[in-house]
Amino acid sequence: MARPFNAMYGGYGAYELKTCYQRNLFLGIAFTAMLTAVIVGGGYLYKVLTHVDTVLVQQTVIKTIADLGPPPTVTKQKPRVDITQPTKAAPKVGIPKPVADDEVLDEDVMIASREELADIVAPDVSAIEAEGTGDIVVDIDPSEYMPAPGEFVAVEIPAEMIYEEIPEYPRQAKIAQMEAVVWIQALVDKDGNVREARVLKSSGSKAGFDEAAVAAAYKCKYKPAIQNGRPVHIWVSYSVEFTLRDTQ
Repeated sequence: MARPFNAMYGGYGAYELKTCYQRNLFLGIAFTAMLTAVIVGGGYLYKVLTHVDTVLVQQTVIKTIADLGPPPTVTKQKPRVDITQPTKAAPKVGIPKPVADDEVLDEDVMIASREELADIVAPDVSAIEAEGTGDIVVDIDPSEYMPAPGEFVAVEIPAEMIYEEIPEYPRQAKIAQMEAVVWIQALVDKDGNVREARVLKSSGSKAGFDEAAVAAAYKCKYKPAIQNGRPVHIWVSYSVEFTLRDTQ
């Protein structure tokens, strides 16, 4: 025999559910609202407690070692003492005082030309003697001064080679198929002739290159160097190349 529904579930039927529905709905909504408020409030409280102020920091990108700059010094630096600079007094402004006429600078001063300066520094002795304007005694002739090898001589126009003597190729070097370069230093006088010749840089061999270059140097011809409009003695340097193709 089948048991009634109310008897199977303890006598709890649709009527009882309807009477408890409003109360259970209110409790469910209240519980849900309370749980939501606890979750939202807890999250906000956690955010407030863990808040950290953000500070903007300028970022420097280092690409090479040079961007690092010098390392800090390990030596003890002396303390710097600020020294107060003395203040400069204002210039005094006064009334100009009159001066004598002989102390006034002449505005019509004539500046000597290059030719006049040349006559003052090194006058032409022969012209003065020919004119008979005075007696001149000269112990040393400046035009005949010979500079030492390597001595600097100031000139306006340097000496220029206008004829170069081709040196004779040494016979032993030609047979041995040898080539070389010799640097020569020559003293050129005011007439453009070579007064003295010497080896400035040797070829490094004993095949006769140095002697041939020096012998040819005495036969070279130059335009003399000019200083203050007059020729002067000067040392010149140049290279002499010995190549086998020139002998063919």
